[in-house]
Amino acid sequence: MEEAITSSQLEGAATTRDVAKEMIRSGRKPRDVGEQMIFNNYLTMQQITKLKDEPLSPQMVFDIHKLVTEKTLTEPTGAGRFRHADEIMVVGDDFGEVFHTPPPSDQLENRLNEMCDFANAKTPGFFVHPVVRAIILHFWLAYDHPFIDGNGRTARAIFYWSMLHNKYWLFEFISISAIIRKAPIKYGRSFLYTETDENDLTYFIVAQAKVIQKAIEELHAYIDRKSSEMKELESQIRALDLFNHRQVELIRHALKYPYDRYTIEGHRESHNIVYQTARTDLLDLEKRGVLERIMLGKKMLFSAPKDLPVKLRKVGKEFFQKK
Repeated sequence: MEEAITSSQLEGAATTRDVAKEMIRSGRKPRDVGEQMIFNNYLTMQQITKLKDEPLSPQMVFDIHKLVTEKTLTEPTGAGRFRHADEIMVVGDDFGEVFHTPPPSDQLENRLNEMCDFANAKTPGFFVHPVVRAIILHFWLAYDHPFIDGNGRTARAIFYWSMLHNKYWLFEFISISAIIRKAPIKYGRSFLYTETDENDLTYFIVAQAKVIQKAIEELHAYIDRKSSEMKELESQIRALDLFNHRQVELIRHALKYPYDRYTIEGHRESHNIVYQTARTDLLDLEKRGVLERIMLGKKMLFSAPKDLPVKLRKVGKEFFQKK
């Protein structure tokens, strides 16, 4: 989710992070182009996890680009195809200075085939570290700029495919765009330094290696912060004595596994209690807003709300106000 949002924001999506997350979590349709870009990126990141075991092919690149740019292009037919000869692409600034002119359109097919061979480790004839290979793919597609728009998002998506393809599973949870967005000028300069120094990729590789390192550090910091918050919240719940020990254990489990579902029978078996006691426990948690009820036919299922920590703090605040 984080990568989908920040990768789109790098390309001009003005939607805020909170609004974007609300859109994705609620399942509502995008309301503008910025939200559509984020939604497309989110679907793309999900799709990449399904494609990670497949070799990269030109068709896969086209499919990824089409998914990234769905309903966002001023020229809708530009999705999933090379730019034409008359669709001259230059990367520049608002003052007319050109920073990069990509290869002519008649070279794109051969270049994409060569890129896919490189991605699948068919070339070169010597070892290239998988992380370096993924970084080079990121640069390669961005340099070729094969599409009329969406090249940056597609390039970063291909980077993720490469990392996951090479078993770097942690990258399902890491956002490089979140780091790049904090220093977009450094990102742009790493492209420029490479191109202006006889295409010496060292500049871009080193810059992106630092981005990866920082992204991993931020993930660890996030996990530590969330773990501390959950421990503190669990301690507060126990100290307030608002719930019985069975309810506390269920809440603790729900905080750790937010997408699990609970049944009266399952709760009864877990704590070796009678059905009525289990039913009372879960309905009481529903009444306090800690659980939400789902009816599957005649069967009652319960799940934690997406904002469970917020709901628990609210329950604690109301408790203190009553006292």
